Amino acid sequence: MNGVRDKIWFLREGLFAKYVAALVGLVVFVLAVNGAMETWISYRGTRVALVDAMGEKAEATALRIEQAISELERQISWVTRASATTLEQHRSDYAQLLNQVPAVSQLSFLNGSGREQLRLTRTTISTNSNADFSRDIRFSETAAKGVIFAPAYFVGSRPFMSIAVSHSGFNAGVTLAEIDLRFLNDFLGDAQVGKAAYAYVADARGQVLAGSKGPEVGRELAALPQVAALLKPDGVPPTSGTGIDGQAVLTTSSAVPKLGWYVLFEQPTAQALAPIRDQLVRSALLIALGLLVAILAGTVLARRMLIPITALRAGARRLGAGDFSHRIEVHTKDELEELSDQFNSMAGRLQETYEGLETKVEERTRDLARSINELKVLEEVGRAVSSSLDLNAVLPTVAARALEITHADAVLIYGYDATRQRFNLTEAIGIDKTAEGRHLQIDQDSSVLGQAASQGEPIAIPDLASVAEDRLRDVAAEAGFHSVLVVPLVDQKGILGSLVVLRRAAGEFSPNLIGLMKTFAHQSVLAMRNARLFTEVDAKGRELETAHTTVQQQAAKLQEQTEQLKNWNKSLEERVEKQLGEIERIRRLERFLPPQVAQLIASSDGHDSLLDSHRREVTVVFCDLRGFTAFTEATEPEEAMNVLREYHAALGELIFRYEGTLDRYAGDGVMILFNAPIQFDDHVKRAVKMAVEMRDTIGQLTQKWRNRGHSLGFGVGIALGYATLGQIGFEQRLEYAAIGSVTNLASRLCDEAKAGQIVVSQRVFGMVEPWAEGRQLEDLTLKGFNHPILAVEILRWKEEGAAAAKEAQPVADRRRKLPS
Repeated sequence: MNGVRDKIWFLREGLFAKYVAALVGLVVFVLAVNGAMETWISYRGTRVALVDAMGEKAEATALRIEQAISELERQISWVTRASATTLEQHRSDYAQLLNQVPAVSQLSFLNGSGREQLRLTRTTISTNSNADFSRDIRFSETAAKGVIFAPAYFVGSRPFMSIAVSHSGFNAGVTLAEIDLRFLNDFLGDAQVGKAAYAYVADARGQVLAGSKGPEVGRELAALPQVAALLKPDGVPPTSGTGIDGQAVLTTSSAVPKLGWYVLFEQPTAQALAPIRDQLVRSALLIALGLLVAILAGTVLARRMLIPITALRAGARRLGAGDFSHRIEVHTKDELEELSDQFNSMAGRLQETYEGLETKVEERTRDLARSINELKVLEEVGRAVSSSLDLNAVLPTVAARALEITHADAVLIYGYDATRQRFNLTEAIGIDKTAEGRHLQIDQDSSVLGQAASQGEPIAIPDLASVAEDRLRDVAAEAGFHSVLVVPLVDQKGILGSLVVLRRAAGEFSPNLIGLMKTFAHQSVLAMRNARLFTEVDAKGRELETAHTTVQQQAAKLQEQTEQLKNWNKSLEERVEKQLGEIERIRRLERFLPPQVAQLIASSDGHDSLLDSHRREVTVVFCDLRGFTAFTEATEPEEAMNVLREYHAALGELIFRYEGTLDRYAGDGVMILFNAPIQFDDHVKRAVKMAVEMRDTIGQLTQKWRNRGHSLGFGVGIALGYATLGQIGFEQRLEYAAIGSVTNLASRLCDEAKAGQIVVSQRVFGMVEPWAEGRQLEDLTLKGFNHPILAVEILRWKEEGAAAAKEAQPVADRRRKLPS
């Protein structure tokens, strides 16, 4: 009956169930892992393929949109040419552009003051409306940047944007074009997007400008996570998001940086990943089949193992009950039979050893009780030793507890004198420590005490008669002792002394006792160190009290010295304030003048009036690069900045050498004044000579730029006349400027100069004719001047010794006229 019950238990709860469960679990685990890996790989491959494909379409669409906008910009730029100067010419150009470019719905011409002079659509025309656009960013920023792309806006459900292009020439006006953005839908057809996906274009505010099978135009999508991520300053384009219907979508995007727009391609995730669901169903069916096969195989194998395992279990129970004479009978010729043999062998050995087990247990119990007793004594000793911080109270306690632990006849405690390298008796039990004798002082080198201290380990002498001559041996033998245990009192800081245990009977000290005394010595050293530290701290406290009194006396003296330092500091502040004013004066001058001229003015009192408003005859030099605007449109911004740095560095060196005043930088345009604020008798000669050297220097640079593929030229215009000079700006930003027709004349002459030409007014050439060779030009009709201008081209500088002119002479040695 018991056998039947055991068999049922094995079938329901025992090894049988575990074996079947393990086999089934292994099969299911392998199939599940395989299915999961295949599903994950398919999911990743499908997702990456879809995202990459949509990403390529988004990038291609964004590029086409950007190219279309650039083409619109180029076509609008055609109507801003300098040759069109009248409203009728502008109207004709605008009408031709409206006929050629369907996307342009309206064109407006704004004059240099921001007033609307002409507005033309395909159905209406308006002239001289004088609508004020001067504060409109489409005018103000275009005047500074040349081209502006305004944010998109909606008229009803139709999206529009504005493109503003500045006209060629100074203060020539702006053409403002309104673009109908419905042409963007042509880039988002089914051929470009596909049947399963949809696409749309969103601006920097998240509004839809165009779309294909997606959100309607004009809808704001800034709340969608994929759009919100793109609109963040440092946002990373996501690959998943939420559609307008709230369902998950796969998404890719590409930016149109020129406009701040984004092209988004999206496809519902459920539709994109439909093949993955089919693969999951196949994996589930395969796991179910594997589960069924594993259950059948596990059941068959577990039944074959049931009988021998039942016999082993029954035999183990009898062995556990103490029946060591029972033997297990299993004949399966496998590991189970080997296990039954091991059980039988173990039962025989247990039967042999059981008889002496009780005796061994009793011996171990006695040893354990003795160890527990020693630990209790050691605990009591440690507590007693640590109970006091007075060294005179600690040493007697240490000696008494040592005598109690060792059951010896006497205990001596020696203190170590590091200066004299000897041990002095400080405490004794069993020997009178006040009696005179050789035991009171023992040298370190000639005794077993020094040997134990140097080794850091106890030394046991079971019979003093067998030891060579030693001071401690002689003292102990004379007192009637025959065995000695020396325990050093040492720690990481050094030697404190030694503990000596004496017995009248000869014999070995047990290892347990030696180890116990070693532990006791460690606790004793800690107590002695604490007592010494307490004594030292008490002495330091008294010293600190004395030092505190001294510090208070010194503090009173420091207070007096502090008052003196305050008076000195006040005088120093006044001097520093005066020096800072002088430095600020130099800094203001260096904004307009070469450093040596600024230093000269700052070193002379009363010359701040040089920067006040006044009228004077000046020579104005204006120069710029030919072809720079087209160059900046066709090249990368970094390369354009590199060219400007080389250009400005070359000009700046010559401006400082000839002591000109740099009025302003305006991109490639540079304006230099001579005879202001410092006057020179030869200011016209300086200006022309500097221009000739600039032409030669920049000529070398243009050759280097040409090798890099840039076609740039350099032109200069020079005029002589009266101008109003002085500071303009506000407190945080001041500039030294010249105002008058002479500056406009220099700018217009520079515009007329071709690459490599220096064009000067007739008056300038008359001033430098002895030193410069020139060629008369035809009379020039310049914008802003009512009469023709006589101009001369400077061909070369006739004066020899040009190398000497490059050496800047000290400013103090030159002739200048400073206003009184």
